[in-house]
Amino acid sequence: MRVDLHNHTTYCNHASGSIESYLQRAKSLGIDIFGFSCHAPMHFDEKYRMSFLDMPDYLAQIPKSYESVEVLRALEVDYILGREDLLDQSVLHADVDYLIGSVHFLDDWGFDNPEFLGKWQKIGVFATWDKYLSSLQSMAKTGYFQIVGHFDLPKLFGDVMPQSLNTKMLETLQIIKDMDMVLEVNAAGLRKNIKEQYPSYEILKKAKEMNIHITMGSDAHDTQQVGFGYETCIEILRDIGFDKLAIFRNKKKFLVDLG
Repeated sequence: MRVDLHNHTTYCNHASGSIESYLQRAKSLGIDIFGFSCHAPMHFDEKYRMSFLDMPDYLAQIPKSYESVEVLRALEVDYILGREDLLDQSVLHADVDYLIGSVHFLDDWGFDNPEFLGKWQKIGVFATWDKYLSSLQSMAKTGYFQIVGHFDLPKLFGDVMPQSLNTKMLETLQIIKDMDMVLEVNAAGLRKNIKEQYPSYEILKKAKEMNIHITMGSDAHDTQQVGFGYETCIEILRDIGFDKLAIFRNKKKFLVDLG
């Protein structure tokens, strides 16, 4: 089955395309299970996310199916280490099929935003990755989220994880497994300068060895990005030995054949 669980619409304020246009695109690509995961409301960096006022309408507008496509409702939620007070109960307990937990910020620094590239030099590659992994670990331990978004996002601009943090990376994967979370294979990296999916082949190989379940996401911010890099990712997953993808209905995990 073709699965795509990470997609954004105009509700996010920095993506384009209506729910209807995304579903038309998904159907045309033969996607069987399609998920909307707009950036959840939060009283932080509000211009790049959905408002609390819009969230009920967003959820109400998503159908359960669109012709041959099963449609899932979700939110991508920012986790900021030390700012757990920003996690709103209306988001954490929203009527969705799954929550994607993602780390885009270290304190108030949006490390994946090209506007703030200069801060990489100030903070340093090791310190950035170290805190990022700590953030993922804390996020997973909350138990709020079903899916880990773009596991190795800090490589976005070419600053790959230092080998000295490999043990901590493996510890992070173990926590994800212990919490029965799913690792997202996110194709957005293929559209960036890094030209590699999140997470890397090596991390996915470790995840397979640890029997961590995976799922697929385009992380589309416009309709033409839906399905981008899907075949590339599937080929990688098959090469590693994956044959199932995880989906969620009402936060309950199901496995479907990888396709």
